[in-house]
Amino acid sequence: MSQNPIHYFKTFVPMSWAIVQAYDLNRFLKVAIEWNERADWTLYDTLPTMIERSLPMQDNSAINDTPGEIDLNPGMFLQKVDSWLDGFVRLFPNFLIAILLFVFAYFAAKYVGSLIQKQAKKRDRRDLGSMLGGIVRWSIVLLAGLFALTLVAPSLNPGDLIAGLGVSSVAIGFAFKDILQNWLAGLLILLRQPFEVGDQIEASGYEGTVERIETRSTIIKTYDGQRAVIPNSEIYTDAVLVKTAHKKRRSQYDIGIGYGDDLRGSMAILQNMLIEIGDVEQDPAPEVLVWDMAASWVTLRLRWWTDSHRADVVQVRSKVMIGIKDTLDNAGVDMPYETVVNLFHDQTEEFDGIPSKQREGWTARPDEKTRARWQVTEGDENGEPLEVGDKPKQGGA
Repeated sequence: MSQNPIHYFKTFVPMSWAIVQAYDLNRFLKVAIEWNERADWTLYDTLPTMIERSLPMQDNSAINDTPGEIDLNPGMFLQKVDSWLDGFVRLFPNFLIAILLFVFAYFAAKYVGSLIQKQAKKRDRRDLGSMLGGIVRWSIVLLAGLFALTLVAPSLNPGDLIAGLGVSSVAIGFAFKDILQNWLAGLLILLRQPFEVGDQIEASGYEGTVERIETRSTIIKTYDGQRAVIPNSEIYTDAVLVKTAHKKRRSQYDIGIGYGDDLRGSMAILQNMLIEIGDVEQDPAPEVLVWDMAASWVTLRLRWWTDSHRADVVQVRSKVMIGIKDTLDNAGVDMPYETVVNLFHDQTEEFDGIPSKQREGWTARPDEKTRARWQVTEGDENGEPLEVGDKPKQGGA
């Protein structure tokens, strides 16, 4: 009578596990087949199937053969590792060349970028040189990386890589549209150069001195010491007022003098006052013009030229205003306040229509032409007209 299969199972499992731990697959298979031959129940149909499923990448056709024909290579795993090592050894020169190429391209790109920056700095285009140098540097590094990748993996086609990079660039462009728009606007600003670092500009509601023009934004230092970061796309598409585009800038100020003052004499003394201020440019010469005839005064406009920088403009404007006040005071020229006339009309029933009883702003007595407006058609007994306020006499009273 055959032994209980459970007995074989209890003895086979520890032994087989030890063999598997020893990485000796052939020994494991031989023991399993011998154990299968001694068993009264068939394990032969199930065990090879389990082993074959556990080794899907290997050639397990020998497992289904007879016990004498099983011949699996015990060093199959090592052979696989050896094949990998052989492939690495064959590709090692390519790896070495690719690494050397990438390192060389990196330092070459760095040198070219710094050379572009130096040349731009000599032409006073530092920001443009920084941007172009970065573009050239990273373009060289990217191309060198693609070429090195084709050396390591010869099956890769550089054209396919570039095409894939183009498709990826389109997707990235949609995802980072605002960033790319600001970057392109910054490049165009640096190329066309509508203003430079150090210029005083007014853009997007901010006014100040340009500190830097970066790839994404333009940095402005306002006159009160704050920093304004304006996106390049706004500066490129909106109006920008460059206040230091020219060497000189014109300023103006309006002053009103009385209608009873000497107009030409006032203009002459104000003209001399502008000429005597040292910071006022004499070419073009300052001028005083009659600009308006308002309700209470004659408006004179003073115009003069100074250096275009903000500090000079503000300082000279203050000197001009002080000079206007002192000059007109010394000449006895009046600078009148605005005159306002208010008319009050009493609408009370008691005094309505009586000129002598009206408040300020009405004539005390109407003349003959306007007297009829203040008369009534009602008369007394004798037919004489009555003024408002007189009561007609009643008959028999």
